[in-house]
Amino acid sequence: MTIKEAILQSLEDLGNLATYNEVCGHVVQKKYYDFGQAKTPAATVSAMLGSFIRNGDSRVKRISTGKGNFSYYLSKNENAIFPIATTSIQVTQLPNQKKTSYSERSLHKLFSTYLKSVGISTKTIYHEQSVNSKDNNQKWIHPDMVGVEFTRLHTRTSQSLIKSISVAESFKITSYELKREINTDYDLKQAYFQAVSNSSWANYGYLVAFEIGDNLSDEISRLNQSFGIGVIELKANPYESKIIHQSRFKSLDFKTIDKLCHINNDFDKFIDKIDKILKAEDRYIRSSEKELEEFCDNYFSSDTEITLYCKEHNIPDKDN
Repeated sequence: MTIKEAILQSLEDLGNLATYNEVCGHVVQKKYYDFGQAKTPAATVSAMLGSFIRNGDSRVKRISTGKGNFSYYLSKNENAIFPIATTSIQVTQLPNQKKTSYSERSLHKLFSTYLKSVGISTKTIYHEQSVNSKDNNQKWIHPDMVGVEFTRLHTRTSQSLIKSISVAESFKITSYELKREINTDYDLKQAYFQAVSNSSWANYGYLVAFEIGDNLSDEISRLNQSFGIGVIELKANPYESKIIHQSRFKSLDFKTIDKLCHINNDFDKFIDKIDKILKAEDRYIRSSEKELEEFCDNYFSSDTEITLYCKEHNIPDKDN
C-alpha cells in the first residue's frame, strides 16, 4: 500500500472520527505501511491528511475539535457518523470530540465590535423575551442580531436631498444569524436555511460562524449563489473577521417587520429609533443618533479588553 491507501483503509476500518495519531496508530498496528526509519510517522500521517483537505479530495473530510486540532473521517461514512434526527438536524457528540466551552451569545460582543468598525450599529434580539417565546418555531423567525447602516454624505444639503428623494437609499438594515461552529454539511444546511428564514425581511442577510469547516467552501458558495445569504467568518480578534461571501440586496419586507415589532419589544424599539433618525430635523439628528447608540449592543474599545474577554469566556484564538 501507498501511504495514502493506508490512511484511507485505516479510516475505513475505524469507521468513526479519528485524529491523525489514531490513524497513524492503526496504520502501524495493521502494518499497512512501512515508515522505515522515519522518526515521526504521526507527523507524516498528519501532513498527508492535511493534503487530502487542501487538495479538495472528496474522499476525506474533517471537523475542528478546537485549538487547531481536527478529527478526520471518510465522506461516505458521513451519514452514519452524523445521523439526521427525525425532528431536527443534530450532530452526535462522540467520545473523542472535545466539546467547546464558550457560548454562542458570548460571540455577540465580538461581532458587534467588528460591525461597529465598519459603521454598522447592532442590537441583539432575544427570542426568549418575545410573545410565545416557548414556541420552538420562534428560532426560525427571529434574527440573532440586527444592524443598521446610514448613508453618510459630506454635506447636510446632499444628506437632506437623498432623504427627500428616496428614504430607502439613506439606510440599510441587515439581519445576522450567529453560530459557534459549522463543521459538517448538516450543520451548514440547518444554519444556512435558518438564516434564510430569519433574514427574509431585511435588506441583507448573513450567516456568521466562529468556526467553519475547510471542506464546506464549495457548498457555501453554491448556497450563496442560489439564495443570496452572505457568510462571515468571525475571529477572536474581531477586526480580522472577514466576509467570505457577500449578501444579495433585497427590498425590506414591511409585513414581516411589523410581525417582529409586534412580538419582540427590542426589535420594535430598534426600528423606532431608526425611524426617529430618518424623520429628525437637522438640529435633532445627533441626539437621535446618540439615543440609538445607547440602545444598541456594547462593543470593545481596546485590544486588551478583547483579549481578557476571550479568556474569561473560553473563546479560543484559532490563529495562534
